[in-house]
Amino acid sequence: MEKQPLLNTYVNNVDMEETVAEIERLIAENKKSYVVAVNVDVVMKIEKDPYLKKITDEADIVIVDGKPLVWISKWHKMPIKAKISGSDMVPVLLERAAEKGYTVFIVGGMDGVAEKAKENIERDNPGIIIKGTYAPPMGFERNKKELAHINKLISDAAPDILIACFGCPKQEKWIYENYKKYDAKVSICAGATVDFLAGTMSRAPRWMSDHGLEWFYRFTKEPKRMFKRYFVDDVKIVGLVAKYGKKNKKKAK
Repeated sequence: MEKQPLLNTYVNNVDMEETVAEIERLIAENKKSYVVAVNVDVVMKIEKDPYLKKITDEADIVIVDGKPLVWISKWHKMPIKAKISGSDMVPVLLERAAEKGYTVFIVGGMDGVAEKAKENIERDNPGIIIKGTYAPPMGFERNKKELAHINKLISDAAPDILIACFGCPKQEKWIYENYKKYDAKVSICAGATVDFLAGTMSRAPRWMSDHGLEWFYRFTKEPKRMFKRYFVDDVKIVGLVAKYGKKNKKKAK
C-alpha cells in the first residue's frame, strides 16, 4: 500500500477494515512482513534514532496509534482516516483468524502473561489456533543463543500471525532483525496488547481513547514511570509539528 508523510515518518492512510484486509492479503501471499504502529512517543523516538526510522519506513504497514497524530495530519492538510491502535486491531484480527483458520503465536510479556492471554483469546474466539506463547528473559535481545531459541520456537510453530509485545523500540528492532530468520508470515508490533488480552492491565475507557486521553489514563495508573515520557519527552512534539509541516506538504504534492 502507498504511504504518506507524517512528521518524520510515513504511514498508511487506512481504516480498521482496510488494515485487516491488507494483513490477510500478506498472509495469502505468504510474504514475510511486519506491521508497526506509531504514536507521539514513537515519533519522538524516531527523531533521535535513525535505525528506528529505517525500520518504520520499511515496514509493510504503518498504522497511526494516537489521536494527536490524527489531529496533526489534519493540520497539515493530509488527514488520516482513523486512529488504529494495536490493542484495538489485534482483537479484530484474532476474530478473523478464528473465522478463517489463521494460526497465531504470541511472544512477549512477563512470565505467564502470554499464556493467560492465550486462555482468554481461546475462550472468546472458539476454534482459534494459537500455536504457542513465549516470554523471553530480560536481555534476550543481546543473547545470541536465546535469539536462536526464539526463532526456532516460532519456526517450529510456523504461524500466520506473530504478535510481539516488548514495547518500543525493542519489539521493532527485534522483528526487523529476525523476521526473515523465523518462519512466520506477518509479524505485528503490539506493545502492551498482551497485557490487555491477559487482563493484567486495564485499558482506558472508550470515551477517553476517542478523545485522545488514553495517555492520561495510563499516566494515572503509572505516574512515576510515565511522567517523563508524557510531560518531558512527548511535549516536544510541538517542535516537530513546525519542523515537518511545510516539508511534508511539499512531499505530498
